[in-house]
Amino acid sequence: MSTSGPRDAFVSPRFGQVATFMLLPSAASAKGLDVGLLGIPYDGGTSYRTGARFGPRAVREQSSLIRPWNPVLKVHPFERLRVADCGDVDVVPISIERTLAAIDARVSQVIAEGAMPVCVGGDHSVTLGILRAVARRHGRVGLVHFDAHPDTWDEYFGSKYFHGTPFRRAVEENLIDPRRMIQVGIRGPLYGSEDFEFHDQHGIEVARIETVKEQGTAWVAERFARLRGGPVYCSFDIDAVDPAYAPATGTKTSACGVKIGPATEGVSHPRLPCGVRITIAFKGREVTTRVIDRGPTTPGHDFDLTRALAAALHLQGTQQIQWRFAH
Repeated sequence: MSTSGPRDAFVSPRFGQVATFMLLPSAASAKGLDVGLLGIPYDGGTSYRTGARFGPRAVREQSSLIRPWNPVLKVHPFERLRVADCGDVDVVPISIERTLAAIDARVSQVIAEGAMPVCVGGDHSVTLGILRAVARRHGRVGLVHFDAHPDTWDEYFGSKYFHGTPFRRAVEENLIDPRRMIQVGIRGPLYGSEDFEFHDQHGIEVARIETVKEQGTAWVAERFARLRGGPVYCSFDIDAVDPAYAPATGTKTSACGVKIGPATEGVSHPRLPCGVRITIAFKGREVTTRVIDRGPTTPGHDFDLTRALAAALHLQGTQQIQWRFAH
């Protein structure tokens, strides 16, 4: 296996060969890697529109257009880091419990082989499996969570596992430290005031989108500062972005979500509230990063726009890891 970086798009056309994340080499094992990219094609935890199971495949295809140099951070992750596409977790489409076990096992393997896992879903239920693996290695971790929804509900149709419960389960299973947890971009209507009783009980901080817009992104970065000194997991749900920019998400929530910047810049770091600059903000020990792509199912431009954004987030997450290595 070569870990020399993406294949040369001036020699091998971007639309050719087997699709991998960012034209990187594929690898069955993460041994010898700094970062192992994993797909988790599962959407059995969704409560509305399915399709996120096709997220990893769509991001692989769209990321063939990615160019690796970040002119803002001035980093080229593949010059410093050994990164490869480690394939998909073999999920069980008809069982969320068995899927979570499979995710736990595969992510644990990547960690044991010495690499940092960066995962693409998949609906948000898959986070619980990842956190089980991460916590087994690092103990309870801090959490930065970008989303339109808190995902701390208790159950749905009598089930304790779906895309709206992963962080409640993670607190209950002692995988994350709720007092080192910040949720950013939460917006829209809820079922009632009791939806945040769990937050009040466990000391979970929420930066609603209204506050982010009023206080600015610098304020959000300051809030992250208290997470320094310990391992932190970053989770980014694609519906944290305003549906004008990610219309193929499975659970659209309007009310002015996170905006993106000029088309030439893709996901703009000044206007996305520290999402892709998370490592700079807290300068802690980042354990793993995950980008969730929730349902890129709408045909035509809706599909292309959402998966392009997800691919850009995926690249910038990797660039942040390289920036952290350099600082």
